[in-house]
Amino acid sequence: MFESLSTRLGDIFDRLKKRAALTEADVSEALREVRVALLEADVALPVVKDFVAKVKEMAVGQEVVRSITPGQMVVKIVHDCLVETLGQAEELTLAATPPVPVLMVGLQGSGKTTTSAKIAARLRTLDRKKVLLASLDIYRPAAQRQLEILAGQAEVGSLPVLMGEKPVAIARRAMDVGRREGYDVVILDTAGRLHIDETLMTEVADVRDAVHPVETLLVVDAMTGQDAVNVAREFNEKVGVTGLVLTRVDGDARGGAALSMRAVTGRPIKFLGAGEKLDALEVFHPDRVAGRILGMGDVVSLVEKAIGTIEQEDAEKLAAKMAKGKFDLDDMAAQFRQIKKMGDLKGILGMLPGIGKIKKQIDEANIDARMINRQEAIILSMTRAERKNPDLIKASRKRRIAAGAGVSIQDVNRLLKQYQQMADVMKKVSKLGKKGLMRHGLPGLLPPGGRFGG
Repeated sequence: MFESLSTRLGDIFDRLKKRAALTEADVSEALREVRVALLEADVALPVVKDFVAKVKEMAVGQEVVRSITPGQMVVKIVHDCLVETLGQAEELTLAATPPVPVLMVGLQGSGKTTTSAKIAARLRTLDRKKVLLASLDIYRPAAQRQLEILAGQAEVGSLPVLMGEKPVAIARRAMDVGRREGYDVVILDTAGRLHIDETLMTEVADVRDAVHPVETLLVVDAMTGQDAVNVAREFNEKVGVTGLVLTRVDGDARGGAALSMRAVTGRPIKFLGAGEKLDALEVFHPDRVAGRILGMGDVVSLVEKAIGTIEQEDAEKLAAKMAKGKFDLDDMAAQFRQIKKMGDLKGILGMLPGIGKIKKQIDEANIDARMINRQEAIILSMTRAERKNPDLIKASRKRRIAAGAGVSIQDVNRLLKQYQQMADVMKKVSKLGKKGLMRHGLPGLLPPGGRFGG
């Protein structure tokens, strides 16, 4: 989402870092470029003005000018101001008498229904909450059916649909069912419109007044751009929201909405949604997002993603093999499968520090899920003996493997070269032994400490 903004800011700060010392004129020139970059990223003008003024006030002091690495100091100041603009990380507020009502609002097509199910799945798996989903969208029967299907996938409750029932009545019935059947949380998915109108706001306000939600979450499509700020302002003024959820952050949105909505509404961004899968929802951490914007990466989120997807038992088995200096093509295929479990590959790479500087090379290499699928297909086209002992693979075998996987012989050669490089690394780390591997972390799989989830 922040790719374009990150690239622009990275170019600006790279020039600053080359200076032995910075003058006020240097800082002013850089901030003019920062201002343009923010505006091009769809950040609202008042937010840009406040942000640039705050950075300049902190950056032109003697502490920066006399710093040994003044350019890096400016980057830190911009990072700190970004974090302040984005606000604090805040989870859902559920400290109330069950069932806790959570109201989902937003325009049609923003992803409310899918987000409702994602939050329900998160509450069930991470917080061990019993959750009931209820659709208040009586205008689109397909929406009610969609929520019912998603509830089944998330393994949470779904309020049965009664034909002809109005939204307020549905909300009250959902709360009654929640109390009777011992639900911890009731998530109410309201109807949306293609644009803000009085009917929509009145309906949402009536539901709010009927159930008194502890959380009212506004779901906004990050692709909306500048208009997302207007949507957030209108909902906040007329209905009152407690938090924001940005969806489609994996798209090519410019990212300005995230910077603007928090500043304009004063409400925290609580979640980011990337993709349609029910686990494609992450808590919004301003410091981590600021790090991504400035090309510093987000290693913490990367480790958390690995912890949530990689099996402890599989990692321990691989550690045991590596401790003996063994690593074959079956193990390589297993690593590919683990990487795919973690989600979009470009999204994962985007969490690595400095990755923006080699973005062009990554794009040219076509690094994506299809590439991993192709490499896995090559391995699966080998015999068991070949996977255990790649030295067996000579010219005639390469032709057979390439034909079986639907790739070229060059693709097979590249995979074998990649395997050899990984095997060489594994031999070096095998000197640590299994205990050492589990203590220091298994390369690419296991975090230090050898345990997942603490």
